Amino acid sequence: MDSKCFLSQKGTVYSIQRINIILKEIKVNYNLKIDHFSSHSLRKTFGRAVYNNSGNNAEFALVKLSELFNHSDVRTTRKYLGLRNEELMETYDSLTF
Repeated sequence: MDSKCFLSQKGTVYSIQRINIILKEIKVNYNLKIDHFSSHSLRKTFGRAVYNNSGNNAEFALVKLSELFNHSDVRTTRKYLGLRNEELMETYDSLTF
């Protein structure tokens, strides 16, 4: 997992700032109607996609994502992905009176 994903033509690693500049250029050049388009939003979207596609292995996926994101606690990852709010809303929706 030490291989680099974003390398320049010179073989050097792009900084986060440079990646965000490139993403902004892509957004403008392709007239993308996306509110949040950055390295952070891509990271968060990746995590959410992994979680959503984990099925019965959701808790295992959270542990692995927590490690991948270098979070000190799975609760941080859960909050980062917005799961707590979603779970609360599902609980409210399941109530019957």
